[in-house]
Amino acid sequence: MACRPDVPAGGTYHLPVSVLERVHSPEDLRGLSLAECTALATEIRDFLVAKVSRTGGHLGPNLGAVELTLALHRVFDSPRDRLVFDTGHQAYVHKIVTGRAADFETLRQPGGLSGYPSRDESEHDVIENSHASTALSYADGLAKAYALRGETDRRVVALVGDGALTGGMCWEALNNIAAAKDRAVVIVVNDNGRSYDPTIGGLAEHLASLRVSQGYEQVLDMIKSVLARTPLVGPPLYEALHGMKKGLKDFVAPQVLFEDLGLKYVGPIDGHDLPALESALAKARDFGGPVIVHALTRKGFGYQPALDDQADNLHGPGAFDPLTGKQKPGARTWDHVFAEEIVRIAREDPTVVGITAAMQASVGLNGFAAEFPERVFDVGIAEQHAVTSAAGLAMGGMKPVVCLYATFLNRAFDQVLMDVALHRQPVTFVLNRAGVTGPDGPSHHGMWDLSFLQIVPGVAVACPRDASRVVSLLHACLGRTDGPSVLRFPKAAVGADIEALESYGDLDVLARGDARDVLLVSVGAMAQTALQVAERAAAQGISVTVVDPGFVLPVHPKLVEFARAHRLVATVEDGIRVGGVGARLALELADAGVGTPVRSFGLPASFLQHGTRDGILRAQGLSDQAIARSLVETITAAQTEHPDVVEGAAATEP
Repeated sequence: MACRPDVPAGGTYHLPVSVLERVHSPEDLRGLSLAECTALATEIRDFLVAKVSRTGGHLGPNLGAVELTLALHRVFDSPRDRLVFDTGHQAYVHKIVTGRAADFETLRQPGGLSGYPSRDESEHDVIENSHASTALSYADGLAKAYALRGETDRRVVALVGDGALTGGMCWEALNNIAAAKDRAVVIVVNDNGRSYDPTIGGLAEHLASLRVSQGYEQVLDMIKSVLARTPLVGPPLYEALHGMKKGLKDFVAPQVLFEDLGLKYVGPIDGHDLPALESALAKARDFGGPVIVHALTRKGFGYQPALDDQADNLHGPGAFDPLTGKQKPGARTWDHVFAEEIVRIAREDPTVVGITAAMQASVGLNGFAAEFPERVFDVGIAEQHAVTSAAGLAMGGMKPVVCLYATFLNRAFDQVLMDVALHRQPVTFVLNRAGVTGPDGPSHHGMWDLSFLQIVPGVAVACPRDASRVVSLLHACLGRTDGPSVLRFPKAAVGADIEALESYGDLDVLARGDARDVLLVSVGAMAQTALQVAERAAAQGISVTVVDPGFVLPVHPKLVEFARAHRLVATVEDGIRVGGVGARLALELADAGVGTPVRSFGLPASFLQHGTRDGILRAQGLSDQAIARSLVETITAAQTEHPDVVEGAAATEP
């Protein structure tokens, strides 16, 4: 349904004060005039800038997808027709027009709106996994299900960015979608990475209409069938005729790739031209088979500070000044420390190379790439390829540093295990946003790696506690030659350095108890919490010695000695307890014949919602107060039941 101008001849159309206030559902959109749609798009952009400037979030992608989202909801009947958003960076407009505008003050806040689609929030949200390149596979499965159930009037629409098409899953899904000519899957490519002009004019419109008409398909099939019965002339003639058709189309719309895969292609369409979008989407909806609609948009459209931002068009800013787009200055982060050190290392060692999966700035490789552009490889949203390519680089004599969000290493576990570790290749993985990340929610918490890395033979896992340890452990990882290394740190400000009282190689003693009650093993950024635990426990008469192993894998032999000398060993980590550092240490102690019990403090194996990092850690019992209370209660109970001295207490102690 196209927006109707609805302006009387010679008259003037007077807009109401606010169109946005009248839109509470997709149904409300369908009765709007063109003038109202235009006003609504402007209001939505103003609304997004005002709200996101206070909460932070994904601004640029949503500013660029306003008209596209309005067109989708006017042409398709959500939730009966299913709109599947890949990644979800561009789903804010979708949230607004599906009744959640009033809740935007709570965006990404504890207990508030998620920054991604959320099935708990709305029946209009289909998926909430914000890992990219997955939407087409979901859409393929949904379309198959509706076909099997006989619900042939339902449409499945997948909105995917041009960046997501660099991911292998998209092409695996396209291979299946293209093979099913009778399943109605509409793939909308939101292309904000191209600079060429969209095709416009009557001829382009005519060809677009022609290509998605069943009559055109029937004629083409008939010609193919008839000519195929002419053995010598038929096939070459058909190919020539088909080539002429494609040649004419290519002159008007140069995107040939999708039709080469067997998918009907419409576009490119101006992604900010609402009537053109609605016309193309309506044709795709009615075609009855898989169709690609290619929309060209501008990230940050309608907000000049976003358009002027050369880095990423204000893709995901924190709080900022809505008038200027300037972000509020933040504290020095773990990313900053790594970013500076990797450049220094690269200057000294020409064999060091960086690899990123479409997130160069976010993972701290911008400085490296600026100084040594030939030595930083952005492979697109293709974590699996990134890891195996890194293995090849290592085999070729380079020192690859693969920089990913911790949550995205999940996607390449097989490659870490079989392509890197099996071949004992010295690939260094730098995982930022490890542990609890905060406002990005369950799909972005980097809380799984400490568990699944435990089963990778030969891997070394380093968890720095402060900026100095980021530097020293990064050098240690790059110095390994017999297998992969991992360096992980959180999304947070990096505090002051924590000095060691004693060191045994990479294992540091941070606090020494005057008795042998508890050995507290601190993992990475949890060190400050561990020291506060020791102070609280000491106030209750319980002695706690705090150690930081630096490398949690392999288990430091000195850690086994220290464990033998204490009544209780406890670990505190910002990964899941199941199979985590504590579980591995307990296994190592048991194998060494050490009977000291191990208490693990970590995260549950569940999907944690968004909030602040500190707030989520506290809610999961990882505050200094909660841990200290638990340790005091455990030791007090043990002393009451078993007042004798712990066996082996005379062993080497810190």
